[in-house]
Amino acid sequence: MTEPLFLAHLDSPGVGDHVQLSGEEGRHAASVRRIKPGEVVWLSDGAGTAVRGPVVSVGRSELVVEVAEVVHAPEKPIRWVVVQALPKGDRAEQAVEMLTELGVDEIVPWQAERSVVRWAPERVERGLTRWRATAREAAKQSRRLRVPVVSAPMTTAELALRIGQSALTAVLHEVAEDPIAEVTVPAAGEVILVVGPEGGLTDAEVATFAAAGGRVVLIADQVLRTSTAGVVGLAQLQVLAARDAR
Repeated sequence: MTEPLFLAHLDSPGVGDHVQLSGEEGRHAASVRRIKPGEVVWLSDGAGTAVRGPVVSVGRSELVVEVAEVVHAPEKPIRWVVVQALPKGDRAEQAVEMLTELGVDEIVPWQAERSVVRWAPERVERGLTRWRATAREAAKQSRRLRVPVVSAPMTTAELALRIGQSALTAVLHEVAEDPIAEVTVPAAGEVILVVGPEGGLTDAEVATFAAAGGRVVLIADQVLRTSTAGVVGLAQLQVLAARDAR
């Protein structure tokens, strides 16, 4: 059985130390997952460090792990960023979950012109809380030691400025002439993928991103849903990066 991973505060642990898992994660481990003494678990700080070891004691809402191994996940040379136009319904959580499983480093919510969903100022924090919780759970499920950042929403103008600072930005568009396979992925730096809403990008948005240095590309012969397009595009860029690194 796969050894479960939980998120915890880690203060420079060493082999032989005892680390406590408490709070909501501790309650989930002890009461929901019913972890027993002797079971081996992983505890991660979500920022690249984790410990692995047997559980030595279990309380009502906490457990204690004896550190048998300390693991560090180094930062990779490419930082993957997906700009996700706000999807409707539960498609937002689907997109965040799958992007996390694929190894995205940052997800940026974007209210495009044709986005059906609108995050009014009073809804922003609630939306971010939901996306961040989904990213945390997906990181645990996929046993990632780094939980992706879910940034505050950006406007089109703010995104254009960030595109200009990236090593590469691929803008997904169903009428693009260049296939994504023609893109050369840099060996290092920030690589951004811009995913439009269900209604597609407007001509003005495409022009703005292209003028900022974005490469407008096609990823499929069919029109994909916004919750699927980012996953397909990120996977293709990662394959291209591996190819170009040879």
